[in-house]
Amino acid sequence: MNLALAPSERDDGFPTPREFQLTAHNALRQGFRDGHKNQIIMAPTGAGKTYLGLRICNEAMQKGKRAVFLCDRTTLIDQTSEVADRYGLFNHGIVQAKHWRRRPDELLQIASVQTIGKRNFWPAMDVLVVDEAHTTYKAWTEFAMNTKAAVIGLSATPFTVGLGKIFSNLINATTMYDLTQNGVLVPMRIFSCSKPDMTGAETAGGEWTDKAAEERELKIVGDVVADWQRFGDNRKTIVFGATIKHCEELCRQFINAGIMAAVFTADTTKKEREDLLKEYRKPDSHLKVLISVEALAKGFDVPDVGCICDARPLRKSLSTAIQMWGRGLRSSPETGKVDCHLLDFSGNIIRFFDDFNEIYFNGLDSLDSGDKLDKTIRKDEEFEVRGCPRCGYMPFSKRCMACGYEKVSSQVSEALPGHMKEIFIGEGKNKKKLADNAEHLWHQVVAYAKHHSQPDKQSGRAWHLFKQITGQETQWQFSRAPAVEITKNVYNKIQQMNIAFKKGMGARK
Repeated sequence: MNLALAPSERDDGFPTPREFQLTAHNALRQGFRDGHKNQIIMAPTGAGKTYLGLRICNEAMQKGKRAVFLCDRTTLIDQTSEVADRYGLFNHGIVQAKHWRRRPDELLQIASVQTIGKRNFWPAMDVLVVDEAHTTYKAWTEFAMNTKAAVIGLSATPFTVGLGKIFSNLINATTMYDLTQNGVLVPMRIFSCSKPDMTGAETAGGEWTDKAAEERELKIVGDVVADWQRFGDNRKTIVFGATIKHCEELCRQFINAGIMAAVFTADTTKKEREDLLKEYRKPDSHLKVLISVEALAKGFDVPDVGCICDARPLRKSLSTAIQMWGRGLRSSPETGKVDCHLLDFSGNIIRFFDDFNEIYFNGLDSLDSGDKLDKTIRKDEEFEVRGCPRCGYMPFSKRCMACGYEKVSSQVSEALPGHMKEIFIGEGKNKKKLADNAEHLWHQVVAYAKHHSQPDKQSGRAWHLFKQITGQETQWQFSRAPAVEITKNVYNKIQQMNIAFKKGMGARK
């Protein structure tokens, strides 16, 4: 389906899009032209996924098409409706019984997956936008694979197994690193605090059970409050606990310490939620700490939250960890927020750091690589805590999240992009020439990617090959690379990396 508009398209009341939002939208249009009916956009917290989704709906409506924006929770319907109004999309309906805005004839309908699941009936549509598409509810996944409508998924963490069967094209809108550099997100300062001993804790499906996590975390509740008083700087805070019982005990001890706190969980009534959020959203709120298991992990946006306490130990679900941490990363210039404190009471930042670091700087290169991230069991001993050699930021693994310093592979010598030097691998007598210079190497990996990757993955494949070999990011454009012959040494080097990658994946499994 071709949803592309002429260059004179109207955005009506929409704010001027940022460059990465335009690029993502154009990539979506190109994907439709290339034959992809179902596509998913990966965009971090703060990238404006609702903005992108409603802009896509608006584009469809301008052509007389019908669009549905699907929320993953009923509680987000009114919030999305308010945003639509703010963008000038007043003529929309809400799919919910007895809702005052139930207008089935409008071109734009906003619905929740829960309502659709209960009704087992969809409004007529040409375009379906699925927010938080990593939550693969049966109510929409089966429909998405069988409908003739174009389906666009939105997610900060498209790691769920099976997404590759629903969506044929992945679009990386931007990265957390780029948004931080542009001031959309704030830097994260990590504090390693008291953590429970999870040795021998009960597991189910490779993940610690809620009961086990609760049992171990309850032993350090007093430390959570004490460490927050040391490192939280009295900031507006979200605490993520293991279970509702754990959250309630955390709340009790925060209040006993004289800190205004409240629990926000599945047991919190609708009226209580509304009252809590009304108070919490105030810049000068007396409510300093909100405590939740997962109710605040997705789609909850209070920009002046300046501290996240992670007291929910995980060892598989990187996506859940990223969603939790992301609640504190939005910028809030009007309140003077310059960073977010992540207080790690779970050990998650250590277990997930290497994979998180890769996502932070580069996003995903494919949906297949994403679903592997939430299937891999991490162990505490896999990561040695150390600081950045340049600025001392901790933890540091391959690239510093504070200053951007990147450790260059010791295998590669004289591989700085832009320098007219020959590139070699190995040492001493085993040293082999790969290319005349960095640009020549780039041309070779582009040639390799064009012959060994699917069209939509070629540029990303070339970028990652160059980065793996040199330890540096390319400064040249994929589309402008001339056709060159691939040297034997470069071809062999890539084959070695492919073999090492497959062995690594086998070991993880």
